[in-house]
Amino acid sequence: MSLPKGLSSILAKSPSDVVVLSSLRTPICRSYRGQLKDAYPEELLSVVLRATLDANPNLPPEKINDVAVGVVLSELGGSKAARMAMNHVGFPHTTSLYTVNRACSSSLQSIANIAAQIRTDMIGVGIAAGMESMTRNYGSKAIPVNSWPELVDSPVKDARDCIMPMGLTSENVAKRYKVGRQEQDEFAVESHRRAAKAQAEGSFAQEIVPVRTRFQPVDKQGNKVDEEKLIEVTQDDGIRATATLEGLAKLKPAFKETGTSTAGNSSQVSDGAAATLLMRRSTATELGLTSSIMGKFVAATTAGCAPDEMGIGPAIAIPKLLDQLGIETKDVDRWEINEAFASQAIYCVRELGLKKDWEEGKVNPDGGAIALGHPLGATGARLASTLMHGLGRTGGEVGVVSMCIGTGMGMAGLFVRE
Repeated sequence: MSLPKGLSSILAKSPSDVVVLSSLRTPICRSYRGQLKDAYPEELLSVVLRATLDANPNLPPEKINDVAVGVVLSELGGSKAARMAMNHVGFPHTTSLYTVNRACSSSLQSIANIAAQIRTDMIGVGIAAGMESMTRNYGSKAIPVNSWPELVDSPVKDARDCIMPMGLTSENVAKRYKVGRQEQDEFAVESHRRAAKAQAEGSFAQEIVPVRTRFQPVDKQGNKVDEEKLIEVTQDDGIRATATLEGLAKLKPAFKETGTSTAGNSSQVSDGAAATLLMRRSTATELGLTSSIMGKFVAATTAGCAPDEMGIGPAIAIPKLLDQLGIETKDVDRWEINEAFASQAIYCVRELGLKKDWEEGKVNPDGGAIALGHPLGATGARLASTLMHGLGRTGGEVGVVSMCIGTGMGMAGLFVRE
């Protein structure tokens, strides 16, 4: 039986394809009390960059032309720290680096940027990465405090709403699109259940790079309770295997007194990093690396929406991407849709007609950001890593990653596993 034209096109192999040779991440850990709370974002970046070299021993480091690093909260000074980290772990100074900030999609944007550079012959090999320590940089840095007053008090609602707290946008989505509290809590419990199952079965083992770092134990109030020590972090530490609907129902609304979004049904504030190695297929052939190809990056797209309901972004970006490629939702084997909030994730699954896919475990089969965490600058590359390794385990071919983006956007990217 012949395949539909769009699906046939994305599955076909070509020397000009942008292929993925490795896609790795650190554990994703809770900010402030998690095991990576004392690590620097560039420290985490150095771990995944070094691991990328180690995972590809037949690739000379000097062949890597450029590195794009997604950053959000560490944007100020982040490019210098990232470049230092890259040089520190063995990359030659001939490899260039730059940072990318498209908020929550920054490292998916890094992947798209590196792919575009490869397709236009700017480079032959590149790494798309992302890093974030929300422990060190969250809070006041999340919203600008010294903006042009005319913007802060703009008569244009969409301008003012760009600095609306994300939690309030979640409440808007819940109210406007009738996503109830119990439904959100049920979604959150299922995210933790799936993530706990995946962790127990070792499903994340191939994508996670252990991190050796410093750790200062603290109590629930954040007070130091013991001496700093060296530890090796090997697993995500935000997953709550014992999460229950009854437990989550006891939590108070976090952003609005009469709201439905809580600390339990929202993504976790997290620390982590991730990196994906990309090159032209013909380059992989020339370097004798074809046996290392995991798959290919096909395309990505962005779309805008109202800032005060930014969470609906994936429901706009995904149809745009599929239409661009001439395929349908039924052609996709696995979805990784970032769970910024249960309210927006539920809405997007519903709006995209993916409720059955969610129930059958094709959407976030190993849990999502509610259980695993959402280290802003690293999330896109983390999703790509989980997607590529997940497709490898299940035998699926086509996968999509997507996320909403602060200020009112969505981004989606499509990958094919070989």
